[in-house]
Amino acid sequence: MQGALNLALKHALAEDDRTLVFGEDVAKLGGVFRVTDGLQETFGIDRVFDSQLAEASIIGMAVGLALHGYRPIPEIQFDGFAYPAMNQIVTQMARMNYRTRGAAPMPITLRLPSFGGIRAPEFHGESLESVLAHVPGLKVVSPSSPNEAYQLLRQSIADPDPVVFMEPKARYWNKAEFDPHVPVSDYLPIGRSRAVRSGKHVTLIAWGAMVAKCLRAAELAEEDGVEIEVLDLRWLKPIDVAGLEESVSRTKRAVVVHEAPFSGGLGGEVSSIITERCFDSLRAPVQRVAGYDVPYPSGALEDQYLPSVNRILRAVQRVLEYRRG
Repeated sequence: MQGALNLALKHALAEDDRTLVFGEDVAKLGGVFRVTDGLQETFGIDRVFDSQLAEASIIGMAVGLALHGYRPIPEIQFDGFAYPAMNQIVTQMARMNYRTRGAAPMPITLRLPSFGGIRAPEFHGESLESVLAHVPGLKVVSPSSPNEAYQLLRQSIADPDPVVFMEPKARYWNKAEFDPHVPVSDYLPIGRSRAVRSGKHVTLIAWGAMVAKCLRAAELAEEDGVEIEVLDLRWLKPIDVAGLEESVSRTKRAVVVHEAPFSGGLGGEVSSIITERCFDSLRAPVQRVAGYDVPYPSGALEDQYLPSVNRILRAVQRVLEYRRG
């Protein structure tokens, strides 16, 4: 995935001189995860450059550049470091186009290494999707594979609206093959989910690194004759309401999986959509498998915090065994 993201940035920089990449250590170092490796050597210090260690300033600069016709791609080094920039994200980046009645579009793609799974210290494993998806004016997306990473980043950069691109850190080293030559016309439209595994008994809904966990759970369940459909939500704002309805109306059962804490998590929104759209066909209440309502723990406790394959399978078992009283 790291290579796919790097290639998407390289192609975007080559195609449009207005595209700029900047953030903490993204130039000479190539970023903490080397996603921007080699870009400054290719495109120069005016197109790819290091910023000061001030997240509010990074986003404020991106807004100013967008106002002057550029297409900024800022990086905030880790998810938890976005908190100091939340004022700029919410009150400027997300609102400027609305505030000016369309006179000042904000074609900003904010790259945000997100979620856990790498045994990092505090503020390096946050899940901010429900916070960001709640903000009007922002689009939010998270890829689960190298192919998705390349295509979704290309779509995000081309979009005239501000997009928060949440990169699952635990999947940077996923080595699945990808094809950068797929025509843009063949990309799924913005806001569409993707069924990455078909099934008829239960739909598992996830995004980012949790898609791989759900696929593993589906493989194990198949040994017992349970056919699980895995839906990669991809776009967390806007959510693919029609895709959720189509899948769950067929399987009649749903489990939502995410890393963020349970309370207030995006899984609650997804569950609400499913219940509103599929109430008559549901054979069991929608189940959620999520992180716990505690700050993200140290690396030593990470495995106990993150949704596991066993927790996912127990939720699948609950919806399969549910009987109305």
